[in-house]
Amino acid sequence: MGFRNSFFLVLLSIIMTAGLCGAGQANSNLQTFSGEIMDDLCAKDKTHSKMMEEMKSMGTDPAVCSRKCVELGAKYVLYDRQKDAVYSIEDQDKAEAFAGRKVRILGTFDKKKIKIEKIEPAESSSLRAK
Repeated sequence: MGFRNSFFLVLLSIIMTAGLCGAGQANSNLQTFSGEIMDDLCAKDKTHSKMMEEMKSMGTDPAVCSRKCVELGAKYVLYDRQKDAVYSIEDQDKAEAFAGRKVRILGTFDKKKIKIEKIEPAESSSLRAK
């Protein structure tokens, strides 16, 4: 085998090893988040009450409030009352099923958004970041 072939084999093995190491680290960035899936309009006020008071047609169900606000152009967010923090959610479709509910999310946080790996109701959650 010539020098050129040996060099390429070494380079190829380094690239493959780096790729495998990177694949194993992808899940190491997973974090657990908890809070309520809300719309970003209500999250600014930290409650649905104000919106439901102004728009009586929403009734008193936070899930209905969130869904109607999203229909009007709002986005789903996670509001963590304990940390008084609002997190944008990349996966709007995954959040929709949990509108108005307390949840635990296993995901990554990048560019100020949570990318959901898994989402569960908080009361039955078994999610833990590794």
